[in-house]
Amino acid sequence: MTTTPLTADVVIVGGGPVGLGLAIELGQRGIRCILTERYAQTQPIPRGQNLTQRTMEHFHFWGAEKELRAARTIPPEYGIGGLTAYGTLLGDYSYDWLQRELVKPFYFTANERLPQYETEKVLRQRLAMLPNVQTLFGWDAQTITQDDQGTTVTLTERNTQQTQVIHASYAVGCDGSRSKTREQAGITQTLSDHDRLMVLLVFESQELHELLTRFPGKSFYNVLHPELKGYWKFFGRVDLGNTWFFHAPVPLGTTKDNFDFKAMLHEAVGAEFALELQRVGFWDLRFALADTYRAGRVFVAGDAAHSHPPYGGYGVNSGLEDARNLGWKLAAVLQGWGGEALLNSYDAERRPVFASTIQDFIAKSIETDGDFLAHFDPEQDKAAFEAAWQERSQGAVGEVHAFEPNYEGSPVVRHGADTPALVCSAKGSHQFKARAGHHLAPATLSSGKNVYEVLGTGFTLLSFGEQPSQVQAMVDAAAALHIPLTVVQEPTGSETDRYEAATILVRPDQFVAWTHQDTPMDAAQAQQLLRSITGTR
Repeated sequence: MTTTPLTADVVIVGGGPVGLGLAIELGQRGIRCILTERYAQTQPIPRGQNLTQRTMEHFHFWGAEKELRAARTIPPEYGIGGLTAYGTLLGDYSYDWLQRELVKPFYFTANERLPQYETEKVLRQRLAMLPNVQTLFGWDAQTITQDDQGTTVTLTERNTQQTQVIHASYAVGCDGSRSKTREQAGITQTLSDHDRLMVLLVFESQELHELLTRFPGKSFYNVLHPELKGYWKFFGRVDLGNTWFFHAPVPLGTTKDNFDFKAMLHEAVGAEFALELQRVGFWDLRFALADTYRAGRVFVAGDAAHSHPPYGGYGVNSGLEDARNLGWKLAAVLQGWGGEALLNSYDAERRPVFASTIQDFIAKSIETDGDFLAHFDPEQDKAAFEAAWQERSQGAVGEVHAFEPNYEGSPVVRHGADTPALVCSAKGSHQFKARAGHHLAPATLSSGKNVYEVLGTGFTLLSFGEQPSQVQAMVDAAAALHIPLTVVQEPTGSETDRYEAATILVRPDQFVAWTHQDTPMDAAQAQQLLRSITGTR
């Protein structure tokens, strides 16, 4: 049976964390959207656990930060850090790894850790509060088509086989690495296959928790072994003291029934311990990057746009950043103050950043680890190994500081006239200075509030010192172009001086669109600037 067609501004195919986040972003901006998801209930697979400070900023602006932190399955006092070990988890060599807390001063919120299914539950609860968002859980998307007027998605209810048609101005595929949306939109991928079969084990073991009390404050553990040539054995806590997950390469042809997974776990830890396997799954280690994130009125985000091995917790965080980036741009166009160039900037900003994430962080890590294991062995030359191991431990700190996704090369970011050609990249440096294309660092205002507590839902103009003509020019230009603009005026001599700018224009996603230091603008120049930033010129 086919029901009466539904209509919306945006239809989102896929209700994992990325689709849910995008629906919240749009719903809070007054956009009518429908979210479809094939599973009626969240799936209890412990993935996507490490949430960065930047991701927690999203939850702050989505009105769900408090609820998310309350849902964590490991007590906050236990810590959420990581560790890298050599040979076995209980061996002689280890160092702290992925210490994301080191970059906390550059973000408004602290990082967090909890299983993806708990994150999805919080997002579902928040989404249910938004009256202009409709959800269809338990529905499979069958076809996604488009024409000059909009998109059409046909769904089938998994239990009853009832059919539902949705017409929307835009469609966004957040439907995973095997995305039907991407395939039916004709979006190709560039694949990098490492020819590795990986296993995902979920198991229970209180005894492993006791063995690892020697590493207080750690929630995930990476084991390097010479035989694996840079690929990891990776343990993570699902809760405190009982449930764990484990990723590792296994021989091609391995099945649930022909391999001793308990022995594999004992070997990785370096000791025998009691355990009960709860789940055995397999996945292929590969990198995949869509060749475009947009095809007409259809967009892709999250794993539908990019997928990679779960090394470093980059996947879910990148996907949620996709949602923030695309969400405000779709809203701007649908509300009439953004142009096609703004929608195109989603691909121009997000795709190079993930390409850099693959090249400069994930694949590079596998290559670097493999090179280290090939050249250093404590059994052959202990002194050389320990020196190299110590150097690696310092490099682990540097990697956290170097991961700073930015849009310096974006077509909707404005730099000075003498700025050289720039690119969008995941590689950068954390600074308090406000830089066009970079995330705005927090700062305490003279009122005692943090600047993040006064940012508007549209653009925000931060003005420091007396600049009445500059502020008025921007206010008038924004009003003429119907661009939502919040003005925050602040005296000099406060913590905001570290921005090193007299005026900062902040985007709805808390990235800096433009900074200014000296010569004021007139109204015509301000309009030209805003048109270029919103893609309407």
